[in-house]
Amino acid sequence: MHPLMMGSLSWIEYQQRLQEENLVVLLPCGALEQHGPHLPLGTDALLSTAIAQGVAEQINGVVAPVISYGYKSQPKSGGGQSFAGTTSLDGTSLIQVVRDVLRELARQGAARIVVVNGHYENQWFLTEGIELAIREVGGADHLRVMRLEYWDFLTDDILNCVFPDGFPGFALEHAAVMETSLMAHYHPKLVRLDRIPDVPPVNFPPYDTFPQRSEWVPASGVLSSAKAASAEKGELMADHVVKGIAAAIQTEFQLSLQPPSSHQPAASL
Repeated sequence: MHPLMMGSLSWIEYQQRLQEENLVVLLPCGALEQHGPHLPLGTDALLSTAIAQGVAEQINGVVAPVISYGYKSQPKSGGGQSFAGTTSLDGTSLIQVVRDVLRELARQGAARIVVVNGHYENQWFLTEGIELAIREVGGADHLRVMRLEYWDFLTDDILNCVFPDGFPGFALEHAAVMETSLMAHYHPKLVRLDRIPDVPPVNFPPYDTFPQRSEWVPASGVLSSAKAASAEKGELMADHVVKGIAAAIQTEFQLSLQPPSSHQPAASL
């Protein structure tokens, strides 16, 4: 039993947590999407969950099970839909899933929820799901939600340390230095450093075409090289991001700093 992970709690233990003053529930959102030959398909879900857990430890929150499927991969930010394993939702499907999950969490008593997005293409569909959920449960008096993309908490000084030769931009960082370093920090056994392709950043045209043009994307699926990635860079970014998100949540929800959870499993009935 992990007191911060909703999926490992019994319903009695979770109900007890819901009674806590100022409890925050974090909902990670990822995707099942190619991340080159060196990272797993579940990278976005794994990273959003790891970061959410780190934040929950800071504020003594609870992490709901991750939404593992995301909106369709786009060539200029994720390589597109042509790769084996990239398994995506239509926008309307993602909206409804997010709406339903938030509505259910609110029905059970969660009043403060943070949606932690780990997939570039998700954000506006998450926003629509959040707004529909708030409308259904009766407005902000009953449910307050933050939505964030964890990479937005990487400040210029951190980016300069991680990218001394220049930052290529978040869209091209798909399966590159940032995600590979974070995975090397959180899940080193899932990273295959010897399989990282040495490729220059892709130069995409300033428009999109439909159907998607798979020939725009390198065969590896990598949009910028991850050769400069390291677990040390991942640790630097993870620590900065987790502290920044925790501080933002405390400010937005006016929370006092919580000590680490000391919850024990409930006695057998």
